[in-house]
Amino acid sequence: MIAELQCMVLDCPDPLRLAEFYAAPLDGEVNRPDKRWAIGADWATVHTGSGLVWAFQRADGHRPPRWPDPRAPQQAHPDFTVRDLDRTQERVLALGATLLDGAPGRGGGGRRVFADPAGHPFCLLRH
Repeated sequence: MIAELQCMVLDCPDPLRLAEFYAAPLDGEVNRPDKRWAIGADWATVHTGSGLVWAFQRADGHRPPRWPDPRAPQQAHPDFTVRDLDRTQERVLALGATLLDGAPGRGGGGRRVFADPAGHPFCLLRH
C-alpha cells in the first residue's frame, strides 16, 4: 500500500451543519477529539464506526456542484449502501437533503441521487 486514506474532506459554507448531516445516516460522532485536527468554526469532523473520518472545511463563497450539469461538475461524490431505500430517503430529506434523481428507470431503481445541505451530490444504493 502506498497510502492510507486519512479522511474525506468536503468544502462547504457551514462545517458543523454538514458534519451533523452526515453523522446522522452514518451513525457517526461529530467532532470527536482527535490529535490530527483542531476543531473550530472553520473545520468539523465525523468519525464513523468503520474508522473512516469525514472532514468539513469552511470555504467562503462556496459554489456547490450542479448534478448532472457538466459545466459545474460534481468533482467527487460518496455512495452509501442502505437496506431500506425509501426509509433512508425519508430520513435524509428530513435532515435537509434534496432529491436530485429518484427515477425508477435509472440505475435499476436501486439508486437515488441527493444533494446534501451544502449542495454536494451523494447517492443511496439499495443493498
